Amino acid sequence: MFFSRFVRFIAQVALVLASVCISAHAADSFVIKDIRLEGLQRVEPGTVFSYLPVQVGDTFTEEKGADAIRALYETGFFRDVQIQAQGDVLIVIVEERPTISRIEFTGMKEFDQEIVRKSLKSVGVAEARFYDKALIDKAEQELKRQYVSKGMYAAEVVATVTPVERNQVAIYFNIDEGPVAKIQEINFIGNKVFSESTLTGLMQLRTGGWLSWYTKDNLYSKQKLTADLETIRSYYLNRGYLEFVIDSTQVSITPDKKSIYLTISIKEGQKFTVQKVSLAGELLGKEAELMQLVQLKAGDTFSSAKLTESTKAIADLLGSYGYAFATINPQPDIHREQSEVDLTLVVDPGRRVYVRKVNISGNAKTRDVVIRREMRQFESSWFDGDKIELSKKRLGRLGYFTENNVTTQDVPGSPDQVDVNVDVKEKPTGSVSLGAGYSSTEKVILTAGVNQDNAFGTGQSIGLNAAVGKVNQSLTLSNYDPYFTEDGISRYTDLFYRTSKPLYYIGDPDYQIKSAGTNIKLGVPYSEVDRVFFGTGFEMFQINTTVNTPQPYLNYAESYGVAAPGYPGTLNTYNVPLTAGWSRDGRDSALIPSEGSLQQLSAEAGTPAGNMTYYRMFGQYQKYHSFSKANILSFNGEVGYGQAYGNYPFPITKNYYVGGIGSVRGYAPGSLGPKYYNSTYGTYQPTGGQSKIVTNVEYTVPVPGSGTEKTLRMFTFVDGGNAFGENMNLVLRYSYGLGISWISPLGPLKFSYGIPIKSQPTDNIQRLQFQVGTAF
Repeated sequence: MFFSRFVRFIAQVALVLASVCISAHAADSFVIKDIRLEGLQRVEPGTVFSYLPVQVGDTFTEEKGADAIRALYETGFFRDVQIQAQGDVLIVIVEERPTISRIEFTGMKEFDQEIVRKSLKSVGVAEARFYDKALIDKAEQELKRQYVSKGMYAAEVVATVTPVERNQVAIYFNIDEGPVAKIQEINFIGNKVFSESTLTGLMQLRTGGWLSWYTKDNLYSKQKLTADLETIRSYYLNRGYLEFVIDSTQVSITPDKKSIYLTISIKEGQKFTVQKVSLAGELLGKEAELMQLVQLKAGDTFSSAKLTESTKAIADLLGSYGYAFATINPQPDIHREQSEVDLTLVVDPGRRVYVRKVNISGNAKTRDVVIRREMRQFESSWFDGDKIELSKKRLGRLGYFTENNVTTQDVPGSPDQVDVNVDVKEKPTGSVSLGAGYSSTEKVILTAGVNQDNAFGTGQSIGLNAAVGKVNQSLTLSNYDPYFTEDGISRYTDLFYRTSKPLYYIGDPDYQIKSAGTNIKLGVPYSEVDRVFFGTGFEMFQINTTVNTPQPYLNYAESYGVAAPGYPGTLNTYNVPLTAGWSRDGRDSALIPSEGSLQQLSAEAGTPAGNMTYYRMFGQYQKYHSFSKANILSFNGEVGYGQAYGNYPFPITKNYYVGGIGSVRGYAPGSLGPKYYNSTYGTYQPTGGQSKIVTNVEYTVPVPGSGTEKTLRMFTFVDGGNAFGENMNLVLRYSYGLGISWISPLGPLKFSYGIPIKSQPTDNIQRLQFQVGTAF
């Protein structure tokens, strides 16, 4: 207040002096023939002329001179303005205010300096802007406020202004952050129903523990306190305490500004039971259907969360009938003597509307048709909130956009119409990769690839990938078209060449199994979550046998009349498989699922068109259930079964392998199941089996201090499973353990430490394991 009065006083003095100046130099009126500007350094002449209330041809007077000085002062560009007359030429002499050349911070560790620079723009302090002492004072206060919000009450901020060349100044904010105030006590006043330990256990803020150095939960934050108070309020309201209120919150700080004491005063009120729930308003003849959505029933303890879920469910249902603007207003009627409450949900469906147009924007590359075919809300049909939400989810599953916003907009002059606006932000969908990794099975892995997930904006994916490891090498060219037909039938094709060795093979270092071929698979959707698959392909396998070839592979080659014992030979087999399958994916996320289930069934059969006659069947079931604070219980079950038909045995190249991450942890990858004894080296080597069983139970929790963050999690598990030969002996191996998962830039990464249960001497134990790209 004082500063603004002082400024006005100085301006008035300046105007008086200017008038004196004008009187001294321009006592008589005259017609302005020219206007000359002096003293400009950075302000453009055109800018000055745009603010001047006089121009060439005007008659100059003392009043117009005073108006001109006032107008130029009000721009904020100048700290001194004078007007003189030289004949019929008006001379405007200005002294520009200095501009800020740079802003520097010393002693700042808590905040990112670039983010702070951006925040100071809100108070008018930024590089290239005019210097104003009052604004610098505001900037100091803004910085102190930011430190206080972090609990750093002892922070000191002092601004230093240093003149530099060309009428500029540099602003230096010297900061002494001081110690962070830590919470010493949290006290509740008025709590009778729930103990203080229960209430503090709900809060993010704590008095400190052995992990506080990492979680920083004992450092005061106003934002965290506000969230904690809302959590406590919800806790009471969800347990029947309808009239619960927080009377006051006191934050006391010690004189040394190092310790904070929190005192929260509350009124619990009494616990209410629901006596009656009824609907009112315009129910559209759907009272019974709407009433089924109400989660609160007579005799239930009142719950604010259930009430909110009920009103949302009713609004969503009405939205699916075209009532896009339905509102549900709960009206409680409290009977304190009986500790009961009657709830009346007043329904106002609003007007029923239909969609006029679906407008798409933001897709510079992706073709409109790629987006429109994912939309389940159609033009010229009734608005359906469920279809709008489903459309948004389908767009998100494409993986082409960083954001996809689906909004509705009223049509002017048409109260029964809305437009649906789809605004997307595209992300790069092509990648060229060259890298190296390490796996507990493959050791060093070299990878290279060129992939385009949205080739030419068509929604198709193409890729060329190569991988080289100790056991497996591969080269694959693939193409996926999610809309091979307009009805949504997908097509996947690939060409591949692979070489591999039997797991844990000891012997000829040049021994390999080679395979090459192509596959084509069509996927036919028949619901939003169900799809059936049909496919075929052509595969060639080559096994070069030597005296060092593992015996099971020699036996398999001999069944084709190749490689008599002790003699080298080459087995070439050909396969023309037919495949069929079904999947139902109801998970909320394919990458980090927390709710829903996945079910898959598939069958593969080698046909007489090749010389590998067999069939394999596979089934999988996954279930996820989320508890509070992102705790997730998950189950996975897999069953695989294979058998030969015709004149040849079951192909050893089609065996199932069990063990390691993705099946039974604690055992070396692929090591469970049938083995043969290599007498030359005195080792047992696994060969896989025609059938398998795998079960996993996993409980996942956030890493302490990460809140509900899902990208970094800890888990415990119990696994069971095995692979079996032709004569199935259903003996399973089990393990338990713990681990950590991280959604890294390379993909899902898991570390696990498994402890086998009742392992056998021939088992290959591997407790510590990791791998990229596994779900279980």
